[in-house]
Amino acid sequence: MGLITGILTLPAAPVRGIAWVLDKVVRTAEDEYYDPGPVQEQLVQLEQARSEGDIDDEEFDRREEALLHRMEEIRAYQLQRGGP
Repeated sequence: MGLITGILTLPAAPVRGIAWVLDKVVRTAEDEYYDPGPVQEQLVQLEQARSEGDIDDEEFDRREEALLHRMEEIRAYQLQRGGP
């Protein structure tokens, strides 16, 4: 970047900085939202609740279906981003 370009684009520097920070915040939020760990943990807890008799099979099936759907969403996101 030349001296004149640097001087002319200087007023836009705060905007570029804010855009960079917002990009990092969005990426971090997406990484947390699409983390399969908590969903896997919920599946384990759900199975444990059923084996202990805390929930019946109908409730188990309903909640398991929702969690498995969430896992599919996570996998699709990871494939789209080129992840595992």
